[in-house]
Amino acid sequence: MIIEPKIRGFICTTAHPTGCATNVQRQIDHVVIKGPIPSDRKRVLVLGCSTGYGLASRIVTTFGSGADTVGVSFEREPGETKPASAGWYNNRAFENRARAAGAKAVTIEGDAFSDAVKVETVEAIKETLGQVDLIVYSLASPVRTDPKDGVTYRSAIKPYGQQVTSKTLNTGTGEVSEVTVEPATEEEAAATVKVMGGEDWELWIAALSEAGVLADNFASLNYTYLGSELTWPIYHKGTLGKAKADLDRAAAAIRARHGDNAAHVVALKAVVTQASSAIPVVPLYGTLLIKVEDEMGLGEGPIHQIDRLFRDKLQGTIVLDDDNRIRVDDWELSDAMQAELKKRWAVLNTENLADLADLPKYREEFMRLFGFAVGGVDYAKDVDPRVVD
Repeated sequence: MIIEPKIRGFICTTAHPTGCATNVQRQIDHVVIKGPIPSDRKRVLVLGCSTGYGLASRIVTTFGSGADTVGVSFEREPGETKPASAGWYNNRAFENRARAAGAKAVTIEGDAFSDAVKVETVEAIKETLGQVDLIVYSLASPVRTDPKDGVTYRSAIKPYGQQVTSKTLNTGTGEVSEVTVEPATEEEAAATVKVMGGEDWELWIAALSEAGVLADNFASLNYTYLGSELTWPIYHKGTLGKAKADLDRAAAAIRARHGDNAAHVVALKAVVTQASSAIPVVPLYGTLLIKVEDEMGLGEGPIHQIDRLFRDKLQGTIVLDDDNRIRVDDWELSDAMQAELKKRWAVLNTENLADLADLPKYREEFMRLFGFAVGGVDYAKDVDPRVVD
């Protein structure tokens, strides 16, 4: 079949196997060209391994440091006439290339919040790695069912305390307008913490510890985004901010139980993701950021960020901020970049969007998440949606 992009709202409902595989290969090439990354952590578990920062972490640890990996993600398999999710294609492409390079790569596909997947993952670790010395937590989901009581919680990306009015962008039409978002209820804020806070991270570490598959002096990293003051009213000071604060709480609790190296939150930069595209204000900020960081020569996607994390930030004595976080958002949040972003934000409108921001590149990066808009791929060619190169 010929697979074309089908956009519905803020999501693309199709994905291209060749485009996804090409994306994976180019990320691998980025790491390999830069050379080996010293690391004693050769047995890695990546939770949320199929896209974005999780996929980049699996690539960097395998092709930079020679690690064997187990990955966990929730994906849709293909049918004879129906494409899989992009993450399913990414997982298969990664596995093919990792195994060809002599590395072990096992992927568990299911609900990482569930006890059943935790048990399945433990068994895979025992069979494949024995133990793990690095856990990367990069799950991104709007819904979580608590395994203790079976209650399903849904996150609500809203301000907290008061309504917020700000600029936003319709990425389809290119129209800049104002949006007013009502504040979350206490129940919505609590649900967001349940879904996106640190509780599941703690449950994973507890399950791995009880099963005896945590190596001595293991480390775990949980990825987060703190963001610019331009997005704080919706993001950092909203319900998401409460969830992010809970990550810091969970990290401290894990360190208290397992040692100073056992858990750190890693603050990363803003990148184009399917989830962020649905948050008011954030896509407009993203189009600005792409333009400004390219002009300053500081553009980074997920693979660049994670390569810099492992190649630079995790070497030698690890530098932490006042909240014990590792910061890789330093370029985005530099005074020079934020000053330029704020200057443009103040005057940004529909008419000058093309001059001050880069909506075409934002759209292109969004499409690449699903294997489309990838240079060198023949999208007019018939492909089997069940096969990944």
